[in-house]
Amino acid sequence: DSAGNVSHKFVIVGFPSLQPEYFVLVAWLFFFLYVTTAVGNLLLVVMFTLERSLHEPMYIIMVSLALSDIGFATVALPKLIARYWWNDGSLGFHTCFFQMHMIHYFGSLNSLILLTMALDRYLAICFPLRYPTMMTNQTMAGLTLFCWGIAHIFPGISTINFSLMPFCGPNKIIQAFCTTMSLKSLVCVDTSRQYSLAFAVAMFILYVPLAFIIFSYICIVISVLRMAKGQGRMKTFSTCATQGCIISIYYIPRFFVYVTPFIPNLTMTPDKSIATTVFYSLFPPVINPFIYCLRTKEIKQIFRLHCLTVYKLFKTNYTSTSCSRELLLTHCCTSIKD
Repeated sequence: DSAGNVSHKFVIVGFPSLQPEYFVLVAWLFFFLYVTTAVGNLLLVVMFTLERSLHEPMYIIMVSLALSDIGFATVALPKLIARYWWNDGSLGFHTCFFQMHMIHYFGSLNSLILLTMALDRYLAICFPLRYPTMMTNQTMAGLTLFCWGIAHIFPGISTINFSLMPFCGPNKIIQAFCTTMSLKSLVCVDTSRQYSLAFAVAMFILYVPLAFIIFSYICIVISVLRMAKGQGRMKTFSTCATQGCIISIYYIPRFFVYVTPFIPNLTMTPDKSIATTVFYSLFPPVINPFIYCLRTKEIKQIFRLHCLTVYKLFKTNYTSTSCSRELLLTHCCTSIKD
């Protein structure tokens, strides 16, 4: 009943076959992923805040993606780290459902952000003359706020449905964090209807944006082949190929995890399922700052400018220091190239 649910405790098991001697190593790995994700994406947010030259629609999307990645890592990783560092995987009933909602929320939000990013690139490349009037900072800010708001709707429906169900069986969650799939097996009643609804919603929020992304990329490739030549064409294809890899990592593994329960001959062991979930959930947030930012000319120029400023200050104030420090700073400034 509901009273029992309130006092119910869930336990995050993580990888069921992982031996205890590797717990600390895995905890350090997840801690490293969290720090890298938080620092890399936070650096982009701070840079966007301080540099007015970056106040453009494309960078508004990047900052939105960075904040989403920080939010997802903050919701998902601390309890997983505690599970392997201090053997503390327990979660309260409401805490687990809050985590489940936020996990699915940030997954939906990222899908909508990728959709917005594809729309922005589609308009910029296919309609270059009309782009400045069609996609202003105000328009992009409005789209971004709309994505952050509407992304709560579909995960919220699923969270409410599952939170009202009775949990009277085992409380061990064979997953890295609370999700709809991981809690389905702990419910005492038939959840096929609710899970089918959650599955349909997940497919809609993930693959309707993917359909437009594919369409936009096809249009972009056609436009580039018609207009650009030589180095410009190769640069555009390189950018599209890099973003295409990230999009593939985000969407394709999710598809296999979601459809596995519906295909009788397709099975995944718990460890493989968890590893796949961790991969598509945590790998993109770690590398997104490098893919979307360090490959951007304006951001590299800002890095170079700040590095040169630090070098000049260092040279002025510490002229008597060892040569090795100057060589280190010189290498920092010269290694960031267009």
